[in-house]
Amino acid sequence: MKEGNLEAPRRETIDWRSAEYADRDALDQELERVFDVCHGCRRCVNLCDAFPTLFDLVDESDTMEVDGVDRADYGKVVEQCFLCDLCAETKCPYLPPHEWRIDFPHLMLRAKAANFNDGDAARSRSWWRDRLLTSTDPVFRTLAVPGVAQVANAAANVTPLRALGERLAGIHRDAPLPEFQHRTASRRVRGGAPATAAVPGTNTTGKVAIYLTCYGEYSEPDVVDDLVRVLRHNDIETKLLEGTSCCGMPRMELGDLKSVEKHKDRNLPAFRAAVDEGFDLMSIVPSCNLMYRQEAPLLFPEDEDVARIARAFFDPFEYLTARRRDGLVKLEFARGLGKVAYHAACHQRVQAFGQRTREFLSLIPDTEVTLIERCSGHDGTYAVKEETHAKAMKIARPVVRRVRESGAEVYGSDCPMAGRMIAQGLENGSSALHPVSMLRRAYGI
Repeated sequence: MKEGNLEAPRRETIDWRSAEYADRDALDQELERVFDVCHGCRRCVNLCDAFPTLFDLVDESDTMEVDGVDRADYGKVVEQCFLCDLCAETKCPYLPPHEWRIDFPHLMLRAKAANFNDGDAARSRSWWRDRLLTSTDPVFRTLAVPGVAQVANAAANVTPLRALGERLAGIHRDAPLPEFQHRTASRRVRGGAPATAAVPGTNTTGKVAIYLTCYGEYSEPDVVDDLVRVLRHNDIETKLLEGTSCCGMPRMELGDLKSVEKHKDRNLPAFRAAVDEGFDLMSIVPSCNLMYRQEAPLLFPEDEDVARIARAFFDPFEYLTARRRDGLVKLEFARGLGKVAYHAACHQRVQAFGQRTREFLSLIPDTEVTLIERCSGHDGTYAVKEETHAKAMKIARPVVRRVRESGAEVYGSDCPMAGRMIAQGLENGSSALHPVSMLRRAYGI
């Protein structure tokens, strides 16, 4: 437990139902303690705007220390954290088991939960806007209805309507918005098992059930179809999970942990049934994988089903790389991809399984992969909000610059939202391509 110990850092369970977790005085004391350490360290200053906001508050105070900052201003730091987890997972030397036991994103989550429970901004414009943006199931389902989808997509490109949306709802007029598809993933993808029986690998079953997610079902059905075709091309039995809802990550970022629990309870039966049938689980969105691999087990440590589901979840390229090591994937490609600029999503990086997407894409002949490990600035809603869009674009600039400098013929991210953010920054009318879609193109299927 001492400085310099050799124990691996770990994230601790979140006791969000306890009275102390919701106690405002205890929270403020913990915020002051952690902010004081962060002020003395400042390793994370380039990750997001939460840390510059904190350091500016300290440097502009009378004492130039945390004790000179008004506790009422702590919320300004909390507002800038979008729970990417990079500070905890890639920078902070004080994560448990260090005696200081600092987990900055989970402390920000606690503060967000306190704000949500207090209802400080109840009935304000941002209160309604934030609940709308995080109600992904009903919103995406409605906007993907035939006829409605075409109108919604067209309206997203009408400047006066976007300006009206900014004024009335606080959704920035230039924010990248998802496109909605009336031919959803579950309508496009049909059954079809490989001709041979599933062959298990060292830690894979050879059978995959795809968790569609809001984005996969209603906004990125092409990527889901590409994933299905890539997996089946490699003789992996594949099916789509039915009866699932949002993973709950948008509500978690809002601090609405009771809604996270409701989403978990809705999804667990479908996950459990698939795992009982010998299927591994995955989705095309790193945040949704992260929710069930890390966040849900920390929020619900007493739930054995959650722990079991966490062990069954894989990232697509983590899965393919594991199968390749067992000699169970096809490495015959129809074409190279040329120069590829590949952005590693934050919520994929913090899952700590390595650079598997870059590793697998690099197997394709005539393909040169430039890896970009910087935050895209999108977050689930951060880049969409009127008050934070400009900051999101600032965070995205180094990523956009790297894509330009790479001379890439194709670019993209494991996160569809990050890919859209990069395309927004490039301002050249191009579109990002999910790495799964790149792989399908290389296979020629």
